[in-house]
Amino acid sequence: MAMKGVNFITDDKNRRKAVVIELKTIEEHQEAIEDFLDIIIAESRNDEPKRSWSDVKKSLKKKAKL
Repeated sequence: MAMKGVNFITDDKNRRKAVVIELKTIEEHQEAIEDFLDIIIAESRNDEPKRSWSDVKKSLKKKAKL
């Protein structure tokens, strides 16, 4: 299924390796793309150690960020 403004870069075995998205397409679907990227980032951090909100707050206060 092809989407207008989206092209894939493939390797020599025709496996998708990268995607090129036209800026106009990004602008038209900006919110959905941001949501998709948020999901990717969250999933990539799935194996990181979990911290409690109170620990995060203390750390932010110590760094004068909160």
